[in-house]
Amino acid sequence: MVKTLSQIVKNVEVLKIYGNSKITINQVVFDSRKIAGGDLFVAVKGTQTDGHEYINQVIEKKAGCIVCEKIPDELTESVTYITVKNSAKALGVIASNYYDNPSERLKLIGVTGTNGKTTIATLLYNVFQKLGYKTGLFSTVQNYIDQLPVEATHTTPDPLQLNEVLNKMISAGCEYAFMEVSSHALAQYRVSGLHFSGGIFTNITHDHLDYHKTFDEYLKAKKLFFDFLPKNAFALVNIDDKNGRVMVQNCKSHLHTYALKSVSDFKARVLESHFDGMLLSIDNIEVWSNLIGDFNAYNILAVYAAALLLQQDKDEILKIISSLETVNGRFEYVRSNTGITAIVDYAHTPDALKNVLNTISKIRTGNEQLITVVGAGGNRDKTKRPVMARVAIENSDKVILTSDNPRNEDPETIVQDMKAGIDPSRSRNVLIITDRREAIKTACLLAKTGDIILIAGKGHETYQEIKGVKYHFSDKEMVTEQFMLNKLNLQ
Repeated sequence: MVKTLSQIVKNVEVLKIYGNSKITINQVVFDSRKIAGGDLFVAVKGTQTDGHEYINQVIEKKAGCIVCEKIPDELTESVTYITVKNSAKALGVIASNYYDNPSERLKLIGVTGTNGKTTIATLLYNVFQKLGYKTGLFSTVQNYIDQLPVEATHTTPDPLQLNEVLNKMISAGCEYAFMEVSSHALAQYRVSGLHFSGGIFTNITHDHLDYHKTFDEYLKAKKLFFDFLPKNAFALVNIDDKNGRVMVQNCKSHLHTYALKSVSDFKARVLESHFDGMLLSIDNIEVWSNLIGDFNAYNILAVYAAALLLQQDKDEILKIISSLETVNGRFEYVRSNTGITAIVDYAHTPDALKNVLNTISKIRTGNEQLITVVGAGGNRDKTKRPVMARVAIENSDKVILTSDNPRNEDPETIVQDMKAGIDPSRSRNVLIITDRREAIKTACLLAKTGDIILIAGKGHETYQEIKGVKYHFSDKEMVTEQFMLNKLNLQ
């Protein structure tokens, strides 16, 4: 779609324009390989490369306009140059303008925090679908344009993808969209230019320090989301988390709180817990949920509160909540005919792993053994590896340390990093089986009737990434297959 340059750069903090400002733009690009004649190229400083290094290449490909933080020493007469303070931030605004600001034409709700983002965003999508609305979803597991699935490549896509999909949501008649907002996306201004009608904060714990370097920087990245929420939006915050109040210190939006333990606007309690669900009290009304665990009680309460803040009927919300199923890869359980329960969960941070293990501990009788299979991702935050292993052994009877997505790291090195967190006195209860398939197989063979196996770290993922190649691998498929084989062997 062709736009004038003035339409494209509306609300962008432009420092200076060099050349003809009365031009039209065919499309917006920040990947130099995709440039064509008459396009606008935004030179973004990324984590791997700097778009400014490709300015000469896009000029050769007849780019019409270049948005950059620093102009070249020699200017080409046929090209319009626009300097900005921050190209990444400008790209978000430009992308929104190019697609006619789709986030302003529906109610967009963002969910941020360390744990719970996928579950809350997905459950909200399911609730509003059941309420009869056409609804969009951006999540780690899957994106949806109403009921049309769109592959998710990142937790939060780049600004051009975001606005393109939002625009398609508008065309499909969507009135609401729910989005996971990652700390990477905030730090890289991927959601710059978007208009959010509400924001939800889940919690914040140790994660992504490979990228943010310090916990304080990670906290600041998350806080950015609430700093820029508009006045007419709502900010819904879990105040049982000690950083909940910190998130909204500069927030201009309408503040609302939810909690299980603290005085809050929206309150819930877990009355009963079982492996097939839990009984909750939400604002003093008893509600059955097919999800389990305190962490899911927080997720459900956030969904309930957000739906109320979006002016939906309370009784209808509670009715739908009682029918919701667990999100793919989040505390999914598989039961064998021999009486073994396997739980597959995405827990890949120490806090998430501890939450899942605590939930299991509250339900188990104590007569069965709990076997935990856990790994850690390669080329990611190394500091959490020993902590993950320590949390696992402190809350399990047996632990099998294995590979997760080793990516470009040696899986043996990753496992040894984890092993460093194990107290030597507990080492006899720890096995190291680097091959994840063999690790899951061994857990199934070790388990007896009534035992529980937790397979943590990959959850919904259907691949294992090794040396840049993604091989098909599903924890749920693997454990189901093993249960079937064990049944056949017994017969």
